[in-house]
Amino acid sequence: MSVFEDRVDASRHLAGPEAAGARADPPIRDEQVSVSAGPVSLAGHLTIPERPVGVVVFAHGSGSSRHSPRNRYVAEVLNAAGLATLLFDLLTPDEERNRANVFDIELLAGRLVNVTEWLASRPDTAALPVGYFGASTGAGAALVAAADPRVRVGAVVSRGGRPDLAGTALTKVLAPTLLIVGGNDDVVLGLNRQAQAMMRVGCQLAIVPGATHLFEEPGTLEQVAVLARDWFIDHLSRVAVRAQP
Repeated sequence: MSVFEDRVDASRHLAGPEAAGARADPPIRDEQVSVSAGPVSLAGHLTIPERPVGVVVFAHGSGSSRHSPRNRYVAEVLNAAGLATLLFDLLTPDEERNRANVFDIELLAGRLVNVTEWLASRPDTAALPVGYFGASTGAGAALVAAADPRVRVGAVVSRGGRPDLAGTALTKVLAPTLLIVGGNDDVVLGLNRQAQAMMRVGCQLAIVPGATHLFEEPGTLEQVAVLARDWFIDHLSRVAVRAQP
């Protein structure tokens, strides 16, 4: 496959209300939920705007949770653009006490698959195309889950992620994937380039100049949110159109 990299021009990416396509209508659902994931129930936050074009499931990085301020910000931008979002804890409180679970990519990917099946069982989300947004180690789990034949995933976005942790599953991912990396996050940037070279479907690498791993620099997280929003809207809308009778 061809390798495409894009160095993001900050002047073209603003995540204010205008750029995000903010809607006046409040979400039809915005509440805490209990998410079934195999033998356990996990705490989550589900937001469904009016006339959603898809639902994005968030896979946070090690040591984070559904309360991650960065992921919550990105979710708000996606909601404003007409995308439903589900932020959930990948592990139960008891499981989190064992640090090995935080880096168990297969376990986390299995949770994503279970949660995707849970969404497919609900009347308010069953018909929505699904996307995954993964951060840090969560990106590796999202790509392993996207390669799982039990679920259909329309798009994947990684923020400062470790897609290399998906290993050979990268060759089985069919969902269009966007890897967003900070220009000053040298080690992770190299790992993302290696992962991109392994993938067989459309995979783009977007580099945010001046950003480090957590995108704490002014304006950089806003760029991430807009890149993710545009990727999901583009690809999940196509899935929705193909699904129409």
